[in-house]
Amino acid sequence: MKYYEQLLDLGCFSRNDILTITRNYNTAGTLLKSYMKKGYIQKIKRNLYVAINPADQQPVVSKYYIAGKLTQSAYVSHHAAFEYYGCANQVSYQVEVSTETSFNAFTFNGNNFAYFASRIKDGVVLQPDGVRITDIERTLIDNINDFEKIAGLEELLRCIELIPSVNERKLLSYLKSYNKQILFQKTGYILQHFKDMFRISEAFFNECSSRIGNSTRYLASNIDGNYNSMWQLVVPKDLMKMISKGGDADADI
Repeated sequence: MKYYEQLLDLGCFSRNDILTITRNYNTAGTLLKSYMKKGYIQKIKRNLYVAINPADQQPVVSKYYIAGKLTQSAYVSHHAAFEYYGCANQVSYQVEVSTETSFNAFTFNGNNFAYFASRIKDGVVLQPDGVRITDIERTLIDNINDFEKIAGLEELLRCIELIPSVNERKLLSYLKSYNKQILFQKTGYILQHFKDMFRISEAFFNECSSRIGNSTRYLASNIDGNYNSMWQLVVPKDLMKMISKGGDADADI
């Protein structure tokens, strides 16, 4: 176990990292095979490995840390980011990973790592534990943008209820970076229901409203409810009843 402590410090590493430690190509290859056989390390995917804690036989770093190592530009996003911040209502075994370099979805240690294209670069932060992740405002905007692809509208609303606070300047900045009419519509409509909770100014909603154009859209593809003229959206009759009554979305559509 000559190099085990160094691998523990790395947590998640490539073959090149092992080569840097051993300074010998053959030694690196031998160590890799030996440590995998003994259970000191596990392969995550091609050319990516993780050190294993002998006490519980679990990876020494979290699924969130691993996600940020999948590519050079990778970071945790969407519902997985909500989960990291303690704002997720449902337990999920999917880790959404945004990156500029695509990868095929795969499962490791019971979690499915799913690729999402990194559409904007703003709002990615490095946490003290080494996790690369979207900040809470970027996480909120990403989830509004993609909730139909992930956990659905009800889960989105329940996650928003668990957010302690948001910075409306950051929210608006990320919306402008995305520059999508439908996202301004959806964000304005949804956050109006939480404006008192987050103390969001009318100026924020006025800015969102000024960017929605003339197109009428649907909040979600399965909604056939009321037309909201301010946001030019077809929306549920009572959005918040989706969560106040246990999530029966059809009851209010």
